[in-house]
Amino acid sequence: MATVTYVFTINHVAKKLGENPELLQAIVSNDDNLSYGSIISIYDGTDEALTALTDDGVDELRQMLAHARRTADEWNDFLEAFVDDEELIARIKAKFPR
Repeated sequence: MATVTYVFTINHVAKKLGENPELLQAIVSNDDNLSYGSIISIYDGTDEALTALTDDGVDELRQMLAHARRTADEWNDFLEAFVDDEELIARIKAKFPR
């Protein structure tokens, strides 16, 4: 594995992929959802940590979302499995996948 020299914040990844940052945060909040080392927590001394992804993490997330969006049923199942916030699920479902 190559040394990681930079990472991307969730907001940057959301813009890059055209995704909802809350959805991405919900997915990566469980670090078992992506390969070990793909999700990086950044602590800056405040109470909040930033979550960032490596290049591999961005690629995994992109593939995961593309796979989930193959059908409406798969997308709904994906949201139910990865997002605990019912309000967020409703907002995302209202904007059915591209």
